Amino acid sequence: MKKNFKGIALLLTAALAISALTGCGGEKAAEENNNEATTETTETADGEDVIKIGVFEPFTGANAAGGALEVEGIKLANEARPEVLGKKVVLVEADNKSEKVEAANAASRLVEKEQVVAILGSWGSSNSIAAGEVVSSSKTPAIACSATNPLVTQGNDYYFRVCFIDPYQGKVMANYAYNELGARKAGIIREIGSDYSLGLAKFFTDAFTELTGDENCIVATADYQTGDQDFNAQVTSVANANPDVIFAPGNFTESAMLIKQARQLGIEIPFLGADTWETPEFISVGGAEVEGVVFSTFFDSNANLTPKTKEFVDAYKAKYNKEPAAVTALSYDAYNVLLDAIEKAGTTEKEALRDALAATENFEGATGYTTFDENGDATKDAVIKTVKDGQFTYLTTVKAE
Repeated sequence: MKKNFKGIALLLTAALAISALTGCGGEKAAEENNNEATTETTETADGEDVIKIGVFEPFTGANAAGGALEVEGIKLANEARPEVLGKKVVLVEADNKSEKVEAANAASRLVEKEQVVAILGSWGSSNSIAAGEVVSSSKTPAIACSATNPLVTQGNDYYFRVCFIDPYQGKVMANYAYNELGARKAGIIREIGSDYSLGLAKFFTDAFTELTGDENCIVATADYQTGDQDFNAQVTSVANANPDVIFAPGNFTESAMLIKQARQLGIEIPFLGADTWETPEFISVGGAEVEGVVFSTFFDSNANLTPKTKEFVDAYKAKYNKEPAAVTALSYDAYNVLLDAIEKAGTTEKEALRDALAATENFEGATGYTTFDENGDATKDAVIKTVKDGQFTYLTTVKAE
């Protein structure tokens, strides 16, 4: 290796100069600088210092509609609260394309190229899990808005979430099947390309088995791939096992098509699902055939969970002229949780920001009060809805344990 001795000499000279200054009071100056809170900012093209926050969502692909709903909430919150620590907050978007490999790439771009101080997202647990290593290794705080799989935060000190997790959601729907529908036998239909669907199916199965006391209560299980369009074989095989209910958590488009095809085959068994169903596309794709399905979700605009609920709903309706989805309310809260943590930390230095997030307690948001547990998970109530007259309709609220 060729060494630059001239450059080394210059560095040594500079070091000696710094040493001399330290001996003449530089030590005190250095100590004062170390005690000052620092804010990692970047400059825009016109030289303005800003704080960059990554918006890590599926803008394209199978999950795009879900990503769009979360972006609405983040942008609404940013418009209401565009500055923190005296700096303008800039949202930097990265499309994870609804794919695991691309999710890791998108997260890397946000951290390495865009130098964001934190990340919000993603819709879809698989996308968030895929970005977990990037978040952890770069020590960049991230907040999932609606990703419910436990693996999103498990073993990752830098990933948080403002929603409940799937073990609770699976138990909520198992209880609904058992207590409200009188079900004692269930069928399961899973989207095997989705960590979310596989995990939730397992948690429902565990809870339902415990409720029934019957190890054979799941009478049939069928699988499909993300992007499939023909579900006749799956719904027929499960229906032939005569379950009292079918639990089919999955992406909104495939779930709607699956239920529609089941109804067209004359299968009238009740279908249960989870939060991913609450998108307009679920109803537009499923049409009249998804009437009566029941699913768990995070929020209802008519429930005054905190004083912030009405404030959010009014602002959302004024901007978008429609009812807000649950994931939109969650993403609105995620942005505000992050800005509160930045204010409390007094800095955007990543480890200090992570610590401030971990200390979040009783944050008052649109979706209720958020406190992060030791895993970075929020404990929240669950809302159960149905589809009635082509609209998502509130049924009941299940209090968090």
